[in-house]
Amino acid sequence: MERMQTRRRTVSLAVLVVSALVLVAGLGILLYALLGGGSSAPAPGSKALRLTVPDMKRVEDLPVYDAAPIGFESALRKSSVHVRGTGWPWQEGANVYIAGHRLGFPGTRSWLVFRDLDKLENGDEVILTDANGTRYTYEVFKEFTFGPEEVSVLEPLEGKDVVTLQSCTLPTYARRIAVQAELTDVSEEAS
Repeated sequence: MERMQTRRRTVSLAVLVVSALVLVAGLGILLYALLGGGSSAPAPGSKALRLTVPDMKRVEDLPVYDAAPIGFESALRKSSVHVRGTGWPWQEGANVYIAGHRLGFPGTRSWLVFRDLDKLENGDEVILTDANGTRYTYEVFKEFTFGPEEVSVLEPLEGKDVVTLQSCTLPTYARRIAVQAELTDVSEEAS
């Protein structure tokens, strides 16, 4: 009899602990959403992006493909590529990382697409448009070069929503050039 009562108390205590954990987790998720830990815009049904950089001749309504390491080169031959595993414009605190060719392949959207990347200056605009038609406007604030083995450039920048455009340096293509721009405006598609 005493053994049965001990067992019931143990089961009751376990149920109480699990219930408390579920309640705390639910409250945490609710607070996270209410305090702005969620996205800055609703995620579209598709991850398709279009890129426009008014101060770059060949970057107007450019398709941005999402690609994993396998298939990355194939996608890069067609156009520009969102590096899978980096952020999306509708995510708060994201580093939306996009790569493109300086030279590329004739007859494709990749041909000379990021040729003028080094010509961008602080204050120039970079615009991403998602599948819902939401426009994310960014303002250039930084340009730098780095080695191909440096992966820290893929990481988010604390307190900022950014897009990073990356290509190879000229004339040797031995290093990489990146331009970063910070989000300044989000506008929904006009109905």
